[in-house]
Amino acid sequence: MNNSFSDLNLNSNIVEGLKKQGITVPTAIQSSSIIPAIENKDIIGEAFTGSGKTLAYLIPLFHKIDTTKREMQGIILAPTHELAIQIEDQIKLLAQNSDVPVTSLSIIGDVNINNQIKKLKDIKPHIIVGSTGRILDLIQKKKITAHTIKTIVIDEADNLLDPKRALVTKNIIKTTMRDRQLMIFSASIKAETLETAKTLMKEPLIIKGEDKPQINPNIEHMFIVCERRDKFETLRKLLVAVKPEKAIIFVNDNDDIELTTVKLNYHSKDCFAMTGKISKEDRKLAIESFKNGKIKILVSSDVTARGLDVEGITHVFHLDLPLKLNEYLHRAGRTARGDAHGTSICVTTIKQLSIIKKYEREFNVEFKQKKVFGGILEDYNYSLEVKNDNSENKSYNNKFNKSKFHK
Repeated sequence: MNNSFSDLNLNSNIVEGLKKQGITVPTAIQSSSIIPAIENKDIIGEAFTGSGKTLAYLIPLFHKIDTTKREMQGIILAPTHELAIQIEDQIKLLAQNSDVPVTSLSIIGDVNINNQIKKLKDIKPHIIVGSTGRILDLIQKKKITAHTIKTIVIDEADNLLDPKRALVTKNIIKTTMRDRQLMIFSASIKAETLETAKTLMKEPLIIKGEDKPQINPNIEHMFIVCERRDKFETLRKLLVAVKPEKAIIFVNDNDDIELTTVKLNYHSKDCFAMTGKISKEDRKLAIESFKNGKIKILVSSDVTARGLDVEGITHVFHLDLPLKLNEYLHRAGRTARGDAHGTSICVTTIKQLSIIKKYEREFNVEFKQKKVFGGILEDYNYSLEVKNDNSENKSYNNKFNKSKFHK
């Protein structure tokens, strides 16, 4: 692994720009991918959430773009509007700090297409970041010049190459020249996604840290067992006990998201419900308020987990466990960005403990059982609880005693 970005023979302006962001040492995924990316190799990169994947592809893009030409040279495809906007924000920040005149534009759906066409004409961006549907639409309208694209990046590839969404992604790729570079990155890449990617690429370099999907080792994993009807009250007590500086609460159903938010705000928590019902403007304002601390807690479904990059999230709470196994990886990865530490806590029922066990096996992590007592989050003392608790807790412990649950 390289000790500095200077070791990667990058444009010195880019190295200085990274220093202004406090970034001096490349992460593992950056160290492994930047040089091959500069050499125009196709890349499949998997690394845990918060490991620096965005810069792993942006840095080589900045290094390669010919800023003397006012033409589109790179497309970055993202599964959510929030992620697209965050990527463009990072492009603008790096361009400003490095004094490299790379221009960019986010192209997403549910935004006036005529305004986007005007901006494409006025800015002539080197990099376009956006959603697949709107980008393909503008390519077909000949407003995005696909033949000048040298590099395509697919961020969160397991989402965009999922069978339900892969066709639009493939159609975008088909519009570009055959010698273009294709890079895909994700926190988890399923075998099916890997095979699909290989059919689109030329002898791709595959960068994977482990055989199993990875979770940031700086995240501590916990769970609390309660009856389903007691989940909200358990969550409320949890929030009082841990006093999160900034948190995301995951709930699977939109109506439950709104109800949970209303209840928490009644208890004087600074919460906002991130559902599909809110406008793009309100969503953007909420994320900005969350970043600057005006909102302390976001209550959301998994749509926010994909690509939300906000520093300082100390806790992730799961009022509902995710419907798909790998979604836990993306949810938990909202905390402990970079070198920070964070906590992920599942509020679950006895019947769902087998899912917690699956997380332990799949992601090679240990979950610690906790309880809230007297306003304090503390370890669940198995022997003491079996001796003193009611019959329900006894039956739980007989089924999942410590030696069986933690081998």
